[in-house]
Amino acid sequence: MRFALLVSLVLAAPASAADPFGTVAEKVNTRVVKLFGAGGFRGVANYGSGILISPDGHILTSATQMLDSAEIVVHLSDGRKMKAVLLVAEPELDSALLKIKVEGKKLDEPTGLELDFFDYDAAVKRPKAQPGDWVLGFSNQFEIAMRDEQFSIQKGVIAAYTKMHGRRGVFDFPYHGDVYVVDQITNNPGAAGGPLTDRKGNLLGLIGKEIKNTLSETWMNYAIPVAAEVEVKDGDKTAKLTLPDFVALGMKGQYKPVKRPDVVASIGGYHGIIFVPNVLEKTPPYVEDTVSGSPAEKAGLKADDLVSFIDGEPIYSIKMFHDYLKRTKAGMKLRLEVRRGDNLQTVELDLGEQPVKPLPPKPVEPKK
Repeated sequence: MRFALLVSLVLAAPASAADPFGTVAEKVNTRVVKLFGAGGFRGVANYGSGILISPDGHILTSATQMLDSAEIVVHLSDGRKMKAVLLVAEPELDSALLKIKVEGKKLDEPTGLELDFFDYDAAVKRPKAQPGDWVLGFSNQFEIAMRDEQFSIQKGVIAAYTKMHGRRGVFDFPYHGDVYVVDQITNNPGAAGGPLTDRKGNLLGLIGKEIKNTLSETWMNYAIPVAAEVEVKDGDKTAKLTLPDFVALGMKGQYKPVKRPDVVASIGGYHGIIFVPNVLEKTPPYVEDTVSGSPAEKAGLKADDLVSFIDGEPIYSIKMFHDYLKRTKAGMKLRLEVRRGDNLQTVELDLGEQPVKPLPPKPVEPKK
């Protein structure tokens, strides 16, 4: 696909009146938040972007591993620093819903914040953007902004409205609905969850993760439309998921994520990975060593490798790795995506039988 020449601008200070996008930038900036959570270790950002969709502090963002945290911190446009709680996430829509928690109030009580916000219902009812339309991407990419500092703004053009054909490493990306493809480098670390708007600041979609196109093997710059919908397997049935339903039901506490396979109560297949000491609540799954002759050693896993995905499913901690392995058995082949230095490597791991633990020696009988 041929992309048009791109133009990027970053507003690090309040926009001037001479800037045709200045008023729009100031309006949108009051409706976005900077998010901070899990991560911060090599290759995994602990920051991101989100949009306010209610005056009570509901936040729509991308379903990233940053949200796998006991405490999510929100920076509002006026500089206030608050805590938020993850209400629900749906990887099939690559979306998550949070709510700001006000001290002294229950989560289901009105917060009284009266924040400026994007009218999500109105956004869904507007016609979708067309190829050639000018758009603006707002995000806290590269953690440029803190507290009341403005988001980065990028100006571009809709290049296409098409089906998602993306992957992380060699794994298919869960979301496979329609996306806006943008001729601007919007999808950077920390940008996922930021808004894509038209020239007037009307919400069009959410900026997505860093993903490669499986057809062209190039990095995608895309946003998930506000009216996104997909069909997925939910247990034994096929279900239709829509982002408007996710938002509406999620805000009421009524959304039920797609059912995934139950974890089997077993220790699973044998891998032979020795992880770093699991001393934190969510210790990242860094490899410290491998058992000699084990499947992990044969697969080429090395010390300091960070296991990021198993068969396309994100793995944020050592506990998550062990929980996933409980679904497996000897003879299964797992596809691991590991971060090695600054690169992502794909490793195929053939699970073996769990080693038989030697029986304790019999007590020596006393001589008669």
